[in-house]
Amino acid sequence: MSNATRRDALVMLAVLTAGSGMIGAAHSQQVGGPLGGGPLAAGAPSGPFTTQPWLGGNRLQMAGYSVERVTYPSQNVPVVGNLFLPSGDGRKPAIVVIGPVGFVKEQAPLQYASRLVREGHVTLIFDPRFHGESGGEPRRFESGIEKVKDISAAVDFLVQRPDVDPTRIHVLGICQGVNWTIEAAIIDARIRAISVVAGHYLTPEVATMYLGTPANIESRLAKGRSAEARFRASGQIDYINIVSPSLAQPDPDALLTAPPIQMFYIRWADRTPFLAHRGLWENRLTAMSEHLIWGHRIDLAVPKLKTPTLMIHADRAASGGDIPRKLFAEMPTEKKELVWLGGQGQLQFYEDPLTIEQAVPHIARFFG
Repeated sequence: MSNATRRDALVMLAVLTAGSGMIGAAHSQQVGGPLGGGPLAAGAPSGPFTTQPWLGGNRLQMAGYSVERVTYPSQNVPVVGNLFLPSGDGRKPAIVVIGPVGFVKEQAPLQYASRLVREGHVTLIFDPRFHGESGGEPRRFESGIEKVKDISAAVDFLVQRPDVDPTRIHVLGICQGVNWTIEAAIIDARIRAISVVAGHYLTPEVATMYLGTPANIESRLAKGRSAEARFRASGQIDYINIVSPSLAQPDPDALLTAPPIQMFYIRWADRTPFLAHRGLWENRLTAMSEHLIWGHRIDLAVPKLKTPTLMIHADRAASGGDIPRKLFAEMPTEKKELVWLGGQGQLQFYEDPLTIEQAVPHIARFFG
């Protein structure tokens, strides 16, 4: 970590990016190497990491749309994204997608972008700072304040595009991304509407739902604050697992401990040449991130929300059934809509085509 980065962190932990502009070590990893026998090994890719065989101008052409690899700044740090562009001339509405905790763009955001573009929306997915292919130190720092800044930086990028209608920019938040979507909409008037899908709403009630008791919550918060204090004092960076590396030996200190969540996420930590299309997700977060997560209060921000809002949820999605309905009722925006899909579980909103393709038409209609 540079001295400039550490100095800025000592001033205010949330502003860790000034003067950094660094790409994490994972970005320069080589993806070649033997995989054993068989036809896959014979064609193993090699060289610098890349998620796709991007052609000449960092662009892929599909039937009815194209995908462009883009880079733009957020807080003077490079952010790497994929921009989905519908075919046809003229300016089009645009959507910024922000995903679950610790996400990379190749996870749930990709599933929604590849469908919303077919509905005529320019759609931007990206790795937030500190994550994936984007810059920022320390790696895997999770901060809602910084993600809100990244959303505004994405809007900055879109309004300058000649193929985007700057009066029709929207934000889609998935799981924990709903919190930063709501807060970005409150402060950025350029965001004309938002959709919050399968929200993991950060409230004291939801923290209790996941951590069990007030004592457990306070223990997690205290560990996070202690890790922050060590970082402020010496630059030491401590990490925790997002999920346990193994179900056979559960990690009680992991951020998320439910076995189904572990089974979903742990496969994203695989690193082989033939899984590079999954991006650079890592099974870790900075330990100081934890008190910024479990201590957050989106319920205090919701009464300030005036932006048109579509909430999509289901019986077994994160936060349960009662809390999202209560938050929806407290939204003072004049235009709001609640779509309840039924018995779907949270992970279906990440990867199940039958669930996602029920949600997408509602999002496209509301933003349209």
